[in-house]
Amino acid sequence: MTFILDGGWGTQLQQRGLGLGECPDLWNLSHPEKVKEVADAYIEAGSDIILTNTFGANRLTLAKHDAGHNDLTEQIARVNRAGVRISLEAAKTKNRKVFASVGPTGIVLMMGSTSPDEVYAAFLEQVRAAAAEHPDGIVIETMSDTAEAVLAVKAAKTTGLPVAVTMVFDSGKNKDRTMMGTTPEQAVEQLTAAGADIIGSNCGQGIEGFIPICKRMRAVTKLPLWMKANAGLPEAVGDKTVYHQTPEKFAEAAKELIAAGADYIGGCCGTTPEYIRSLRRNN
Repeated sequence: MTFILDGGWGTQLQQRGLGLGECPDLWNLSHPEKVKEVADAYIEAGSDIILTNTFGANRLTLAKHDAGHNDLTEQIARVNRAGVRISLEAAKTKNRKVFASVGPTGIVLMMGSTSPDEVYAAFLEQVRAAAAEHPDGIVIETMSDTAEAVLAVKAAKTTGLPVAVTMVFDSGKNKDRTMMGTTPEQAVEQLTAAGADIIGSNCGQGIEGFIPICKRMRAVTKLPLWMKANAGLPEAVGDKTVYHQTPEKFAEAAKELIAAGADYIGGCCGTTPEYIRSLRRNN
């Protein structure tokens, strides 16, 4: 059985007024009704699982945004808990599931400016806050460095919740390596050893590029595979970023991705509720 995930959140929030450079996660507190609109839209489109608006809600990322909160620890807890509550409220209307979103910290570990212990602590703080609202799982997504992803997985596993983790493969001649040079096979090995329950890829390229990555992962693991591709490659049109792949073409390509072994499939940058509706209708 293949589960349908949600699509992109950032552009959906931008359509609802999120400003350029504004922190999306803080909207859980300032504009919860707008965040709920996005969650509701994906539930109505047919998602079996939706994420939360908490991608950047870790200490190292939120510290860059001056939101007038003196107590960063309290802010992190409030943002994550609110994000999970909003998605759970939307999901319960059709008895769907919610995975709390955890994105990268923006720290390059190999540079040595921030220690692995500090990064682990940031993830631990975030996942514990999210877990307090009882989501159905945690997804660590858009990771380029497996060293950081491993720290996030280990932190997330302390919650007792199922943990999915996805890497971005958008580098190398064949777009089959992470920015750090990791192959799909190496990622599977390292993330499995860290304790991940679900492994996969998101962002970085269009859905056609995910098919060989999915096949390579399926060849070396029996774990469920989670795939969220972009709506093709972006193009700058004036001051806007445009994705030209249609929902119908995306859904058609998804059939081959499912055949390659994907167990969870959804969309990332450029995808909207209409893409999820098309996935539901055609797969």
